[in-house]
Amino acid sequence: MREAGLRSHRQAGLARLYGATALACLFVCAVPAVPALAQTITAKPVPSGTQMLLAADTLIYDNDKHTVTAVGGVQIDYGGNKLVAQRVVYNRDTKRLVASGAVELINSDGTKINSDHIDITDDFADGFVNALRVETIEKAYFAAESAERMGGVLTTFHNGIYTACEPCEDKPDSAPTWRVKARKIIWNGEKKTVRFENANFEFFGFPLAYLPAFEIADPTVKRKSGFLIPGIVYNNHLGVGVKVPYYFALSPTYDLTVTGTGYTKQGFLGEAEWRQRFNNGEYSLKIAGINQQDPDAFIGTGNRYTVDSGEPDDPNKFRGMMGTKGQFAINERWNFGWDVLLQTDKNFSRTYNIEGYNELVHQSSIYLTGLSDRNYFDVRAMRFEVQEDTLSSDPTARSAKQPWVLPSFDYAYIPDMPVAGGQLSLNVNARVISRDRLDSVLADSGDPTSINNVRGLEGQSSRLTAEAEWKRTFTTDGGLQLTPLLAFRGDAGYSSETAGSLAAVNQMAANLGEDVDMRSSLARYMATLGLEARWPLLFSTPNSSHVLEPTAQIFVRPNEQYVGGLAVPNEDAQSFVFDATTLFERDKFSGYDRIEGGTRANVGFRYSGAYENGWGTNAIFGQSYQLGGENSFDAPDLVNVGAYSGLQTAKSDYVGLIGFNSPSGFSGSLSGRFDEQSFEVRRAEIKAAYSGLPVSLSAKYAFIQAQPLYGFTTDRHEVTLGASTHLAESWRVFGTGTYDLETSVLVKDGVGFAYNDSCFTYVMTFSQTRDTVTKEVSQNIGFNLSFRTLGDFGSSTSAVDTIQ
Repeated sequence: MREAGLRSHRQAGLARLYGATALACLFVCAVPAVPALAQTITAKPVPSGTQMLLAADTLIYDNDKHTVTAVGGVQIDYGGNKLVAQRVVYNRDTKRLVASGAVELINSDGTKINSDHIDITDDFADGFVNALRVETIEKAYFAAESAERMGGVLTTFHNGIYTACEPCEDKPDSAPTWRVKARKIIWNGEKKTVRFENANFEFFGFPLAYLPAFEIADPTVKRKSGFLIPGIVYNNHLGVGVKVPYYFALSPTYDLTVTGTGYTKQGFLGEAEWRQRFNNGEYSLKIAGINQQDPDAFIGTGNRYTVDSGEPDDPNKFRGMMGTKGQFAINERWNFGWDVLLQTDKNFSRTYNIEGYNELVHQSSIYLTGLSDRNYFDVRAMRFEVQEDTLSSDPTARSAKQPWVLPSFDYAYIPDMPVAGGQLSLNVNARVISRDRLDSVLADSGDPTSINNVRGLEGQSSRLTAEAEWKRTFTTDGGLQLTPLLAFRGDAGYSSETAGSLAAVNQMAANLGEDVDMRSSLARYMATLGLEARWPLLFSTPNSSHVLEPTAQIFVRPNEQYVGGLAVPNEDAQSFVFDATTLFERDKFSGYDRIEGGTRANVGFRYSGAYENGWGTNAIFGQSYQLGGENSFDAPDLVNVGAYSGLQTAKSDYVGLIGFNSPSGFSGSLSGRFDEQSFEVRRAEIKAAYSGLPVSLSAKYAFIQAQPLYGFTTDRHEVTLGASTHLAESWRVFGTGTYDLETSVLVKDGVGFAYNDSCFTYVMTFSQTRDTVTKEVSQNIGFNLSFRTLGDFGSSTSAVDTIQ
């Protein structure tokens, strides 16, 4: 709850600070909004025949006046409605109850009404209340000089107040953060609306705006047609935009939201989203489009066209998208769904921040999945849209080089019963890839013939993989754990590349001095015999306990097939990082297109420590050795995935990680890869954080040494800092920034401040992003006001990475 007892000068300062953005929100409230908060102030009508339970100190019967009077500690329970008062008079002629003296009425729905005087019918449907206070079950509050209810449907508050802010314990009579004062508040139980007439909106007791009349939906109505809370957005390429959504509640199972956004630089953007629910799932369909006022603003900055046609029907003017998502449960184990995006150009949805489709990389897919205790099945078709801000004709642009995956298939099964006392697991993977544009990386942008690697071949390729693994753990009397392992894998596949792709592979082979032996089909296998030895050792002191676990592994395998001569594509094993987390992996490649071969040993230790004062520590350190056979990480493929990996030599680089955490909120970690001879740093990441009141801090430094054959010709250094501080109980200021040390560019930065209490949230942010090559700056300003029970107003503030 908000801190009680705000000083008057502080209230005035806060009111002025919020004024600029809050005032805009108030004018928005002049249109119907959903959802909104109100409740009936008298108890619900009681079915006929319901018995009334009454308890009181004294009952007085007046046969002449036809009244019954209960005096002292009166309690009435009628159909789940409860009334407590000092005095209650019931008139048998008018069938009305008149309660007085510290009256509290609790409706069957949980709404509480407090008053000095309540006059209601005996069925609790109609009534008149003086000087009342109402607390709804949603913790919204009404107060009024008087209120009346007619026909069991219409409730009218006279000189009423509404707020969703809880009263302060120390000063319950002080003004809440916000409230609406109205000459008349009318709740219509039949139309499910609440109407405010002659209303003033107040912040900390200071009036900010006068609203002649506005109407909101009853909270019992979860879906009601009407205008939603508008928003404001800003982007330096688009200008200022005002977003106004309208919601159509067409039926209990489907609805439609239509949104219009006017941008000062680009004109009107229209959006429509249809949603429909079924017993076993739901789906949505969204469309958006704009006829740009200034299409030249996007020439050369991501639009599908790079030159202005100069004609009235300039094709750069219209941009649009259509997207649909759905998921359905076939039964308790099987699900079917999709997520598909179609757009006129590669980054329309990201440029105009279309919700649900504005990711940098959007994966369109259609899928079928099944899951049980011991089985997993997944088949899907996929297409990747990279919404980048580069020229369409840029040869390094990723958007046009993304493949179609038609389909990808995964199946995993672990039998219920042990096999030879151990665990058997089975895995099947298949994929078919089609790409209509060659994806290659140039070693030197000034020399188009110098190719470092070919990340994706133009054409088609497919692969089917099946793998079985068995392992069992034995524990000796001394605590040594031995785990033998057997694994067998088989692959089959084919590929069909265009002449341009083969020419690129030949050029790459010439640069590397390798032979070319591209295969149109392949069949290969890999058998593995392995043994892992772990010896957990526990060390204890009076104030701490430590576990040191020396670990050694050995895997005996034949050589990997088809790695010499750039024989097969590598589509799913390109993202490869050797660090402490992958040290003890049987196969360190990230996908199925590559297989680790030869005899290899992994040696190192794991450590964890716990201390009585709440501190904790952990560490991993070790090295890998190629003991025999061909080193797969030293054998080139089309993306040179093993180059500079730290595993390409007989003795790998050292990898390690050390971390700590404390009960006071401090935590940190240091991880890295170090040259096996000179111990020079090849890759490193340092993280540190503090989370507590009133300050939270985070820092991260990342370094990756240059990998020319992998497409990165220079070292990469990046620092990210973030901070957040609470200036007071409800106030917070935060900021973040990422700096590229190699290019001396502040890649992105942002600052913001926020206010948050039990009923109101205010956030404002300013963020910038910069291109490391062109140094072009993109700016965004966002703010958001959230009034509990009334709704939100403003724009997205997610551009700033806030620290809580």
